[in-house]
Amino acid sequence: MGSFSVWHWVIVLAVVLLLFGRGKIPELMGDVAKGIRSFKNGLSDETAAPAEKRIETGSGE
Repeated sequence: MGSFSVWHWVIVLAVVLLLFGRGKIPELMGDVAKGIRSFKNGLSDETAAPAEKRIETGSGE
């Protein structure tokens, strides 16, 4: 019950292809990749923003 057979994965793949179609899956994966890239850019912007603020406030002393 814990492991899935090859036939299980074949049926799941067939259902996914029927639901989304052959052309929709690459679009979906592209959108996921863009979302991940945006998330990483957002994280790097958050870590860069406090450093910039420290530079601005530190120069006034």
